[in-house]
Amino acid sequence: MSITISRRNFAKLTLAGGASVVALKGMAASAFIPQSQACVRLGGPVFGNLKDPAEWVKAIKAKGYSASYCPVSPGADDSTIKAFEKAARDANIIISEVGAWSNPISRNEKERNEALKKCKDALALADQIGANCCVNITGSRGEKWDGPDPENLTKDTFDLIVQVTREIIDAVKPKRTFYTLETMPWAYPDSPDSYLQLIKAIDRKQLAVHLDPVNMINSPERYYRNGEFIKDCFAKLGPYIKNCHAKDIRLGTNLTVHLDEVIIGTGGLDYRVFLTELSRLKNVPLMLEHLKTPEEYDQAAAAVRKYAETARINLC
Repeated sequence: MSITISRRNFAKLTLAGGASVVALKGMAASAFIPQSQACVRLGGPVFGNLKDPAEWVKAIKAKGYSASYCPVSPGADDSTIKAFEKAARDANIIISEVGAWSNPISRNEKERNEALKKCKDALALADQIGANCCVNITGSRGEKWDGPDPENLTKDTFDLIVQVTREIIDAVKPKRTFYTLETMPWAYPDSPDSYLQLIKAIDRKQLAVHLDPVNMINSPERYYRNGEFIKDCFAKLGPYIKNCHAKDIRLGTNLTVHLDEVIIGTGGLDYRVFLTELSRLKNVPLMLEHLKTPEEYDQAAAAVRKYAETARINLC
């Protein structure tokens, strides 16, 4: 069962017509930039044993990226973290995110406690290295940590997500990064409106948005109107977005609805709209993900660059 919200409370979250979000705690004013300065930072994983900051920077620049996933893991020593932070800053590379992939709302107590620790450690690392965000999904009440379950979209689970997210942020108290919840097709946040509900309910300054529009395309209507849907996401969530994931999606021809994640350029996601909307935000990276080989990442990056060219969007 989906969360319901009264018209009066919903009106507090969005402006009439859904044109934009009411800027909470001063976030909105600095989030957008003049179109004349608009550009998009593209990033993705780099391969190899890149333990030296200079070699890491060289590998990123060789791919034409200006953003990167975090090059170190929680538990790295302070000198290593500082060295990579300085290398990124000197090379004008944004560290986009520290992943905290785990299930902090698991029914299994051991799994839940391990996930909470992982989230706190990852958020602390993100704050120390100056990453845009720490990211995790909200989790699942099912057997699979990121899978569907009948209880995922219920009020009880919504309330549990609020409690757990507050605990993570309050334990770390980040000063220069944000904890973010990646959007999902069968778990909150599954729409811009449910994300707004979570932002309001969690009520923490260091909570922000990690946007993956593909993860929310869970019906033929959203698939065929995904350009409109992407615009709605940016209109409502734009001031809070700290990072975006880049992939593509294709609707199959089965007699039941079947949506597949595919390499960028082979699906139906409206990248011209996606890049145009993203270009209006300041230093919010677009990060390639879920591919298997360097060659596939090169293909995806080339597709993004082609879309940017046709949309007249500069890549930073």
